[in-house]
Amino acid sequence: MTNEQIVSKQRVSEHGEVFTNPREVNAMLDLVKQETERIDSRFLEPACGKGAFISEVLHRKLRIVSDRYAKSPVEYERYAVLAISSIYGIDILEDNVADCRQEMLKIFKDEYKSALKQDCSPECEASVRFILSKNIIWGDALTLKRVDNDLPIVFSEWSAVNGKMMKRRDFSFSNILNCSTEGLPLLSDLNEDVWLPKPIKDFPLTHYLELENAEKL
Repeated sequence: MTNEQIVSKQRVSEHGEVFTNPREVNAMLDLVKQETERIDSRFLEPACGKGAFISEVLHRKLRIVSDRYAKSPVEYERYAVLAISSIYGIDILEDNVADCRQEMLKIFKDEYKSALKQDCSPECEASVRFILSKNIIWGDALTLKRVDNDLPIVFSEWSAVNGKMMKRRDFSFSNILNCSTEGLPLLSDLNEDVWLPKPIKDFPLTHYLELENAEKL
């Protein structure tokens, strides 16, 4: 292990915290390269640390957004928000969660400015901060509970609907993992049983720049 891979021996001993080098991150993500370049494909890192993996996923997604939509600021912004809304992380250490959120926000703002040659609008930044507060969780992926209040981990699913509108549905992490007992039974095209997890809360359709306002309804 190099000095860049650990914060302290105590954290390694207590939490097994060892950060992955960028070379290994990219090699592993290249195994699912096609998915990392789909704007709306969802990624969850259950021990995200400071965000080495999910930060690179965001970089890759935003490069695709830029390639396709940089000539249209409105389209770029909408798809960039959709890209960051599809990325999730959990970490047991509070400082890692804060650093991860901050890094993801910085990447978003830097890529936004690079693509559109202007700063991210305050409204868009507020929406991204809100999404990150819901998607990057201070929790324990083994107990499926948050660290700050011992409540079950809940993730928000964000889906683009009708142009600038987004649909949010909240799911408990335990329900997602155990949807075979708590979800909706369906049959696949191969006539095999599949299950869809049941949301614990539905939110009304909301403009992608007003997502935080829907929380108060």
